[in-house]
Amino acid sequence: MAGAHNVTELVITGLFQGAEVQRACFVLFLPVYLATLLGNGLIVLTVSVSQSLHSTPPSFFLGYLSLVEICYSSTVVPKFIADLLAKVKTISFQGCLVQIFFFHFFGVAEILLLVAMAYDRYVAICKPLHYMSMMSRQLCRLLVAGSWLGGFLHSLIQILITIPLPFCGPNVIDHYFCDLQPLFKLACTDTSVEGITVLANSGLISVLSLMILLCSYVLILLSLRNHSAEGRRKALSTCATHITVVVLFFGPAIFLYMRPSSTFTADKLVAVFYTVITPMLNPIIYTLRNVEVKIAMGKLWSAKKSRMG
Repeated sequence: MAGAHNVTELVITGLFQGAEVQRACFVLFLPVYLATLLGNGLIVLTVSVSQSLHSTPPSFFLGYLSLVEICYSSTVVPKFIADLLAKVKTISFQGCLVQIFFFHFFGVAEILLLVAMAYDRYVAICKPLHYMSMMSRQLCRLLVAGSWLGGFLHSLIQILITIPLPFCGPNVIDHYFCDLQPLFKLACTDTSVEGITVLANSGLISVLSLMILLCSYVLILLSLRNHSAEGRRKALSTCATHITVVVLFFGPAIFLYMRPSSTFTADKLVAVFYTVITPMLNPIIYTLRNVEVKIAMGKLWSAKKSRMG
């Protein structure tokens, strides 16, 4: 039986209460979000127009990772920034469910893409002679499609668990965006079973993905013993980029989702890191350490200047 959704509008408490602090956050986070759009958008554009990049698996995955970063950040950040200037922060109940769905959809899609990228690095370093045959164009497309499908199924489960719950008041959600645990606290019933189910759903994906990532890097490190010094340096440089992105994504997520929820401001600040800051950092990390992407961006910029001239 469908839940009694007498609550049609939710009030969001936000990150901070003081008006001056909120205005300062607006000045800080708006450029960060614009940099996220610009940086990730530039990578998507570069990979799309550069035939040399689009045909290689690492850049193919990187292009889709940047696209996911744009979508993931855009589910939360635009409204969060707009709310920083609003006296009363509200969202419709349906809008809240939509935000939760797409936030988890793109979040899990990113996790699975990172796993696919780790597999790509494993094949490239541990089985270099079979790399082109193993990492075929068809397999790369299947891995990307699988990441989208995995994110969709994960979010569908979360929403199907949430919709039947009765929400008859109160309507104040203690966060700066809609997420499952803060929303569950508003339900007019015991949500301990639903909370455990959601935690198991999110936790299982996170833990399994992290274990696969760790195992792939252990195997890579073990195989490097048979490489030359120059080969080890190149392989470690490539892996260091990916490991940095993985740590930036999984660290805050594990802190929030793998332990009991609380109302501490620290939780919100950690959430700000992975919803606002990390999507901006990823394109910087990848472009600084990826020579091929930097060269392609340089060619794209030179072509644009020549057309303008």
